Amino acid sequence: MTYFLYFCTLSHVKNRIVITLFIIVITVFVSIAAFRNRQLMNQLIFYPPAVRQGQGYRLFTYGFLHADYMHLLFNMFTFYLFGSEIERVWQAILGKKVGSIAFIVLYASAIVISILPTYRHERDNDHYFGLGASGAVSAVVFAYVLINPMSYMGIMFIPIWFPAFLFGFMFIAISVYLDKKQARGINHLAHVAGGIYGILFTVIVFLAFADINLLRSFIDQIHIHSIGDLIRFGY
Repeated sequence: MTYFLYFCTLSHVKNRIVITLFIIVITVFVSIAAFRNRQLMNQLIFYPPAVRQGQGYRLFTYGFLHADYMHLLFNMFTFYLFGSEIERVWQAILGKKVGSIAFIVLYASAIVISILPTYRHERDNDHYFGLGASGAVSAVVFAYVLINPMSYMGIMFIPIWFPAFLFGFMFIAISVYLDKKQARGINHLAHVAGGIYGILFTVIVFLAFADINLLRSFIDQIHIHSIGDLIRFGY
C-alpha cells in the first residue's frame, strides 16, 4: 500500500499528460466546429429515434459536442484537473503502455456507457437531444475519488470543501434526486452512470494489471478524527 501511495504522489514527475490534452483538443475542435455548423451538430448529437434507426455512432459522437462555450469550458477544465492526475497515476502504476491504453478506453467507453440508461429511458422520445462530455468526465472524476478518497473537493467558486469520498456520495445522491425532478435540462442520469462505471472500470483494471485491490485501499485511506476531516472552509 505504501508503494502504491508513493507513486500516486510522485507520478507527475515522470509522466506527461499527452492523452488528456489530446482529448481536450479534439473535443474543443469538434464542439467549435458544431457551434458554427448546425448541420454537423444535428448529425453528431445524441437523438434516440436516430439511434433506434441504426445511427449507433451517435452514442459516441455526442460526447464531443457541447451546448455553448461555458458548457465546453466547464467540462474540459474539470477533465483537465482530474484527467491529468489519472493519466499520470495510471501510467506510473500500470506502466506507460497499459496505463495509457486503459485511460483511453475508460474515457471512450464511458461516453457510451454513461448514455445507455438515458437511451433506454428516452428511446421513443422524438423531442429528446443530448450532448456533452459530462458522463465521461464523471467517470474520470470518480476514478480519482476511488484512488484519492481523502483529497478535498468542492464546487467552483464556493469555499466549502469535502473529502473526495464524501463529495462523491453527495454528488451521486444529488444527481439521483435532480434526475427524478428532471431539473434544469441537465442529464444527471449520465453523471451517475458515468461515475459508477468509472469506479467499476478502475477497480477491474488495477486488479487485473497491477494486482491492487482499490476497494481495500479506498477503505484503508479513510480516517476521520474530527469534524474538520469532513468539511473545510476557505481557499
